[in-house]
Amino acid sequence: MIPHARWLKLAHALLCVSVAVVLWAPRVSATTVAPPPGAVPAIDDAAAFELAPVTVDGVELFRVRGTMALPAAERAKAIRERIKTLAGDRTIPTDSLRVIESADRSSLVAPGYFVMAVYDADGEIERVPRHVLAETARNKIVQSVKMYREDRTPGVLLANTLRAVAVALGALLLLWLTERLFKRLRGGVRRQLDTRIERLRSMTGRVAQTETLTALIWGLVTALRVAWIVVIAYFSLNIVLGFYPWTRALSRRVFSIVLDPLQAMGTAFVDALPGLVFIAILWIVTRYVLKVIHAFFDGVGQNKITLSGFDSDWALPTYRITRVLIVAFAIVLAYPYIPGSGSDAFKGVSVFLGVIFSLGSSSIVANVIAGYSLIYRRTFKIGDRISVGDITGQVTNAGALVTHLRTIKNEDIIVPNSLIMNSNVTNFSTLAASKGLILHTTVGIGYETPWRQVDAMLKLAAERTPDLLKDPPPFILVLSLGDFAVTYELNVYTDKPLEQARLYAELHRNVLDLFNEYGVQIMTPAYEGDPEAPKVVPKDAWFAPPASRLPSSGAEKGKTPAGE
Repeated sequence: MIPHARWLKLAHALLCVSVAVVLWAPRVSATTVAPPPGAVPAIDDAAAFELAPVTVDGVELFRVRGTMALPAAERAKAIRERIKTLAGDRTIPTDSLRVIESADRSSLVAPGYFVMAVYDADGEIERVPRHVLAETARNKIVQSVKMYREDRTPGVLLANTLRAVAVALGALLLLWLTERLFKRLRGGVRRQLDTRIERLRSMTGRVAQTETLTALIWGLVTALRVAWIVVIAYFSLNIVLGFYPWTRALSRRVFSIVLDPLQAMGTAFVDALPGLVFIAILWIVTRYVLKVIHAFFDGVGQNKITLSGFDSDWALPTYRITRVLIVAFAIVLAYPYIPGSGSDAFKGVSVFLGVIFSLGSSSIVANVIAGYSLIYRRTFKIGDRISVGDITGQVTNAGALVTHLRTIKNEDIIVPNSLIMNSNVTNFSTLAASKGLILHTTVGIGYETPWRQVDAMLKLAAERTPDLLKDPPPFILVLSLGDFAVTYELNVYTDKPLEQARLYAELHRNVLDLFNEYGVQIMTPAYEGDPEAPKVVPKDAWFAPPASRLPSSGAEKGKTPAGE
């Protein structure tokens, strides 16, 4: 707990004083001309007419209509100036304002002053008789004149000035106490924060993380302090402006700048509350359905639930498709209940986003469709070794848009799914576990070497190579009888497709050693004549410097048929 709790109590007392000052300010409510009890109330058809308010010292008395010759704003301004002129003449009693009826109008006049006229059309707008509307307007004008004169008397002005000075001093006192309070609060928070931050730093060892947390907390404290100062200044200014009749209209305008948006938001929230409740219930139901579906497909993916003809590798992509469909259906249901969904602005933004998505998502949609097509066609899965065009590697990630391949050089190659869809894909892993992957290599041997000897040497090289399958056994194919050499193909089986590069290297080393051991010359890639000496490496030169005699492959570990 932060020390100096008495400062918190003082802050609570200051808040109470602020509320009391606000409630102490004089209040003058704006009124409009309302028909007396028993009169026919106005209907919404009056909105079809142009109406303008008649205001005196920021207080709205009533609204008047306009005509083609005299717009409502000009008529309201003229009436306001006449009322102010009448109120400024203190020799005219306020009760001297009378209603004089004539054939087409009701005139409001005082000795030597004409204030306004009420016509039959004015009464038709409010759906009340003309003389009733005129009498109501007279009462409002009389009250306004009394208040106008009273607010400008020396005694009232002096009292309001003293009140304004008191409010200003109170605001300064609140600001001073606020600074003292936040200074104390800052010290307490710093002590508590330093202790907890040091403990967090010792546990995580991350200095940057703790510094970010410290900056965030201090930012929140500073924002709270600034917001409180703004509130004090705002209410103090509004109260002071409301003390004087010349600035009372400005006071109401300043007050409405904040209250009107809050009121509008509150009204909109209340109106949208049933729709928001529907959206909340729909969200809960959708979330529950997605959890049930996720549990089902998770069981399918782990082979706990078996579906006939449904591969377990399809579980995750099928769940993703189902989730998208369910969420899309929920959005369609919730759309009419979203606040503002029927407004033109909301529709315009929706159309704009739709156009952007349609223009920029053609390749994305193509890759997504291709990605799911590859999954359901069982083209490959994670961990398979595949070849796409001139790219060969192990599948490390198969996403909806791209597939990641890791080559034997430890390179991560990102291939768009649409490119894979339009290319020939060779999968080295599909049949490797069940039937074995065939690795093959070719050599060209002269016609003077018996083919049976070549066949035996190639098979022996296969036997010396580790990680090759003994069953099925290796086999030899005679591919061609060339102009200068016979082309033999050695075929071996392995169940380790990810180690092709190593197996080929071991196999080629053993082939070279076997042919050197038996003094058989490999004729490829070209042969034009017999050399003076066979192009073979004698056994005593196999480990010429800097080669090591330590066995590094199956070739050094094996033995020749002659027992060497």
